[in-house]
Amino acid sequence: MSLVGKEKSHVRLVFLGAAGVGKTALIRRFLLDTFEPKHRRTVEELHSKEYEVSGATVTLEILDTSGSYSFPAMRKLSIQNSDAFALVYAVDDAESFESVKSLREEILEVKEDKFPPIVVVGNKAEIGGERQVPAEDALSLVELDWNSRFVETSAKDNENVLEVFRELLQQAQLPGRLGPALCRRRETFPNEHGLRPPMNKTNSCTVC
Repeated sequence: MSLVGKEKSHVRLVFLGAAGVGKTALIRRFLLDTFEPKHRRTVEELHSKEYEVSGATVTLEILDTSGSYSFPAMRKLSIQNSDAFALVYAVDDAESFESVKSLREEILEVKEDKFPPIVVVGNKAEIGGERQVPAEDALSLVELDWNSRFVETSAKDNENVLEVFRELLQQAQLPGRLGPALCRRRETFPNEHGLRPPMNKTNSCTVC
């Protein structure tokens, strides 16, 4: 089935959340299937790929944003130009969950939509006794009160990372067939010397 006229051919996903919750780690795990334990401060990174889906070219962009709230204008622009949102918090950081609530309110205001395409992601699920945000509480708030989707993940252990992207792509009206094995080591991440990749660099591969 062709995507033309039925599904978008260009979709931008944006990852928002407090600093250190693992936004970059989740994106890196999805694209490269690797995990970097050392936290690196992100200002903004845009990763762009082209996929062939059912004979049509689909451009997928993933925007990795800063966890700092020193850039409100940049964050607002990111929200305005994005199609679906991953709001990320760390299960061992209750304050980061409060940040997710604030970010959701901002998205509702900017997009002027009561039900924007949001997936709330509780990352660092591998942490046991240090948990501060019960999964049941987050699930109830997100899915019952907000009518959004909730997923707990571990970028470190590669748990439910693909599920986050499947949910985002489904909400953005793209097929959820973009698995982690798709050219995952050909993405636009910095090399070991910490150099930033060119913005809007595009790689191509085919969805099987």
